Amino acid sequence: MAEEVRGPDTTALDEVVTFTSELIRIDTTNRGGGDCRERPAAEYVAERLAAAAGVEPTLLERTPGRTNVVARIPGTDPSAEALLVHGHLDVVPADPAEWTVHPFSGEVRDGVVWGRGAVDMKNMDAMVLAVVRAWARQGVRPRRDIVLAYTADEEASAEDGSGFLADRHAGLFEGCTEGISESGAFSFHPQPGTTLYPIAAGERGTAWIKLTAQGRAGHGSKVNTANAVTRLADAVARIGAHTWPVRLTATVRAALAELAALYALDIDTAASDLDVDLLLDKLGPAAALVAPTVRNSSNPTMLEAGYKVNVIPGQAVAYIDGRTLPGTEEEFVATMDRLTGPHVEWEFHHREVALEAPVDSPTFAKLRAAVERFDPAGHVVPFTMSGGTDAKQFSRLGITGYGFSPLRLPPDLDYAALFHGVDERVPVDALHFGVRVLDHYLKTA
Repeated sequence: MAEEVRGPDTTALDEVVTFTSELIRIDTTNRGGGDCRERPAAEYVAERLAAAAGVEPTLLERTPGRTNVVARIPGTDPSAEALLVHGHLDVVPADPAEWTVHPFSGEVRDGVVWGRGAVDMKNMDAMVLAVVRAWARQGVRPRRDIVLAYTADEEASAEDGSGFLADRHAGLFEGCTEGISESGAFSFHPQPGTTLYPIAAGERGTAWIKLTAQGRAGHGSKVNTANAVTRLADAVARIGAHTWPVRLTATVRAALAELAALYALDIDTAASDLDVDLLLDKLGPAAALVAPTVRNSSNPTMLEAGYKVNVIPGQAVAYIDGRTLPGTEEEFVATMDRLTGPHVEWEFHHREVALEAPVDSPTFAKLRAAVERFDPAGHVVPFTMSGGTDAKQFSRLGITGYGFSPLRLPPDLDYAALFHGVDERVPVDALHFGVRVLDHYLKTA
């Protein structure tokens, strides 16, 4: 098709920078507990979608101010299954005192766009918006229906965002069988001369838990063998020190196989007695793509106890950020039962499923081809996200999710460290690369 050869116009390359910068300037900080307002960003996106011929956005809220935008672009093949493209509008908090530039300035300096959301994930929001508007100018239609979803609340529970959409507005996603979103297809440089593009084909499940220790309240000067703080501290220490066993999923094993082949390692990654830790050592910096996902994890993150130094409280509470690989949920529960011990109760504070998408599918092949078309020297590898995305909620609708927000980055930029980090930023060249890749993939998907 002629439009495939032509690709996005120069206006799209200019707009993606403008949209990224202007979306960053709209402060959509999600502090949790409902403390966020995405509506200004949702209205910004909706206005620009509405200006593109044939795109009619719908704004939806579960809670006032917590706004989602959904729109459908009709494809040329009515029999084809639809594709969901989704991105969230909220961001995590940022302290201006820690940043080189103000985190909500959206400053463009020396070919780089700075600010909270530059990588997570207003860059992807802007890239998709720029591509869709370019199609309208060029008279392009994709082969299959494309459903766009700009969501609220991804950085917390997703109850006001993708969870609300999946549970209450499933009809808007009729026909969608697959989806793409954040955290994949970014360049990673484990050594000079080697560029990897990890495409996410899985996510660990979310298992945030609350521990509660009960004890005997009393004076801080007295001996107390039923001290709730001590009981809690013992349980937290056991959980924090626990080494989870290796559990290889199909996606992780596929990643290890491709990396071993790339590094010419004579190791059978399909072997039942594979020494995973030894293989990770041999992979060097490239191991960072898979090391967090060969096991479950459980990191203590919050403690709450007491109100005065000389008073022993009757209760103490802690929170654990647990993550589970597909098929390991029962093992996680049994392990928590054992590690918490007899004096500490635990419950799920927030729980979401683990995901796995096929890496031998036509969809993954097209994702790979789209990246390699614009960087033939790059090596695409599958990987599993250590965390999670809105794909978890959309999976309730039978939608298989892939992490695909393409960026070609300079070797000296530690992209992974910028997620929720200080001085979050994205090069303009990376945004242009992403627009070209997304434009090509979405036309041919």
